[in-house]
Amino acid sequence: MELESLYIPATNRFASLYLQQEPPVTSFFHYNLADPNLYAKRVTELKERDFPRAALVKIIEGYMKPFPSSRAVERSLGKLKEDASVVIGGQQAGLLTGPLYTIHKVISIIKLAKEQEEKLQSPVVPVFWVAGEDHDYLEINHVHTERNGKLEKTGYPERATDKRMTSEFIYDKEIMRKWVHQVIHHFGETEFTKGILIDLEDAIQRSGSIVEFFSSIIMSLFKDYGLLLIDSAYPPLRELEKPFFLHLMEGSSTITEKVKEQQKIISENGFPLTIELKENAANLFITENGERILLERDGNSFRGKNGEIRYPHSQLEEILHSEPHRFSNNVVTRPLMQEWLFPTLAFIAGPGEIAYWGELKQAFEWAGFKMPPIVPRLNLTILERDISKGMEELGLTLDSVLKDGVDKEKQQYWDSVKDVTLEGNIDDAEKELMKSYEKILPKATGIDKGLATIIEKNLAFHRQQFDYLRLKANQSLMGKHEVKLSKFDKVQTSLKPYGSPQERLWNLYYFLNRYGDDFIKELMDLPLEFDGKHKVVKI
Repeated sequence: MELESLYIPATNRFASLYLQQEPPVTSFFHYNLADPNLYAKRVTELKERDFPRAALVKIIEGYMKPFPSSRAVERSLGKLKEDASVVIGGQQAGLLTGPLYTIHKVISIIKLAKEQEEKLQSPVVPVFWVAGEDHDYLEINHVHTERNGKLEKTGYPERATDKRMTSEFIYDKEIMRKWVHQVIHHFGETEFTKGILIDLEDAIQRSGSIVEFFSSIIMSLFKDYGLLLIDSAYPPLRELEKPFFLHLMEGSSTITEKVKEQQKIISENGFPLTIELKENAANLFITENGERILLERDGNSFRGKNGEIRYPHSQLEEILHSEPHRFSNNVVTRPLMQEWLFPTLAFIAGPGEIAYWGELKQAFEWAGFKMPPIVPRLNLTILERDISKGMEELGLTLDSVLKDGVDKEKQQYWDSVKDVTLEGNIDDAEKELMKSYEKILPKATGIDKGLATIIEKNLAFHRQQFDYLRLKANQSLMGKHEVKLSKFDKVQTSLKPYGSPQERLWNLYYFLNRYGDDFIKELMDLPLEFDGKHKVVKI
């Protein structure tokens, strides 16, 4: 593997300015990443706070027990129990790990933790927070695979008919096994396919839910790097979180006010808002009959967003005390809960997360916290040798393809080879026919007005024939240039599919199936720096 760094702007202006640590965006956060003493200051501040370390480690240990482990994981648990800080980030539990950006986030967490542990000479542990409380099943129930030169969704057949948490989606093991075989089959048979399927079947059997399946795969890939995992919906974690849930419940009105105040500042600086927030938002969910219901304040009571339930404050407290597993956070309170639980040295964020965390500054201050340093995750693109060779043959630059794709260059090539003369002759013939019909129409309607409809139908038929002739001529010409045109498509599909970054659609198992288990190790061995630049990994 070789590494090349490029500057590629983020997908939103807010995140782009944050990557460059430019004002006014930096004022929306408590820490400036350009400060050389940033992490040393943060460690000192964390030591002045109390965290439920022993209880938290016991819970993480219990959650991770069914999954692949290592001595490195045991060391991380020991460090966290004592005085370690953590680098943390999270994502929903996608099938077969979901899009590549989830893996990029895991790598970023591990890399920054190792880097800062060495620089600070203080223990730092990587933690991945699995967002098992989310219920957006449609976002995670598929994998993109390549068919006929294009990426297409391969959807998982079992459906979620309600808004249950992902952690509570229990799959049928045989259906999952068949689906996984289907996906890997689309990636093609290689020397590594058989081993991959054996490992995945083992993970399917020892897991029950989609989140457990995800966690099992992640630990099989990253256990040797001391990564810790926790599912945000894990019931024992909910028990530990009860005091802070109560705090969030009691302060729900103020939290919303603080977020609104911060949003006003951001909006006045010309940025669109990311978090949609009603004035009476409680920023908490409760599970009722298996479904997550967003709560709103209504005087001294709480009600469902759509009025389906209603609880007096006192009754909601009783439910929290006896059934804490029924409660979960929303986009506003999850970061606050995470900060209460973990001694966070840094939070690894994607572009969208950076934007919405900026809206939470005053909510953190209400809770008595500073927002942790928000570190943009590593942005990676995997450039395969055959794609690189195709780019050279087509005269494409890596920078332009990653920014804009290849549509412009493909069109320029097509314009240079298509038969302009033939196209012009067809256009001229169509124009002459139109002129003839213009002469026919007044004479025919002078005889019988009913002939107008017949003439229009006849003209439409001839125009369809001209369109058909153009189509067939273009298809014939494209056939002659198919090899080169398909090279443009192949580059686009690999690096900028449907105009999106590679990491948003491609799945890790395409690369594992093609390059084997060492693919992860080689990625982890690369000198990946948190310099705000896009990393191109050439393989």
